[in-house]
Amino acid sequence: MMRGLPLIVTRPEPGNAATVERARVLGLDAGAMPLFAAHPLSWEVPRAADFDALLLTSAQAVRLAGPALANLSSLPVHAVGAATAEAAEAAGLTVVRVGPADAQSLLDGMTSENIRRILWLCGRDRSELDPHGAMLEPLPCYAVDPVDPPAEWAAQIAAPAVILAHSARAARRIAALAGPARAHLALVAISPAVAAEAGAGWAELTASAQPNDAAMLALAHALCHKGGK
Repeated sequence: MMRGLPLIVTRPEPGNAATVERARVLGLDAGAMPLFAAHPLSWEVPRAADFDALLLTSAQAVRLAGPALANLSSLPVHAVGAATAEAAEAAGLTVVRVGPADAQSLLDGMTSENIRRILWLCGRDRSELDPHGAMLEPLPCYAVDPVDPPAEWAAQIAAPAVILAHSARAARRIAALAGPARAHLALVAISPAVAAEAGAGWAELTASAQPNDAAMLALAHALCHKGGK
């Protein structure tokens, strides 16, 4: 039985639906309120022989790269997170390492093993990574852009609720759209850095110790039931 405060999931699809499903399995009253949408960009495939490895930091890169991705299948893949690794394997790529944490940690491990020429298939908007002297070539193949809030957004944030922020951009946009309503809203951020982007004034503001859905939903579960009492 679902009870407690409602949970608002704001990430783009298809991740949104996956998070909502996981939340509902936990008994949370979760609803999809995507504030962003991902779409492919045109990109030119470089010579795979010019690189030692392929870095993937999001499953969106695999889903939206298109058939040209097959031209990079000879490169060993280093992926951030199980979802990215699973998408890469489903696309016929060979995953040699799955980083459970952030992209920088995974890149640190790659460069410590003297992997010097790294192709990063990524989004148009991305974090800055330090390759420690290695060649890291970002190649954007998709973009994630804001979309109008769903029609139910205003009604959903008019009363206490818990909201998930899966990125720094999401945290900033949620804060802007929530306005003074944040005084009765709880925000769960995927990391402390993302929480810092959300600003002050929230009824609750907490950050996941691990940057993944499971850790975020554990925090959300506690907040939903705390606020629903």
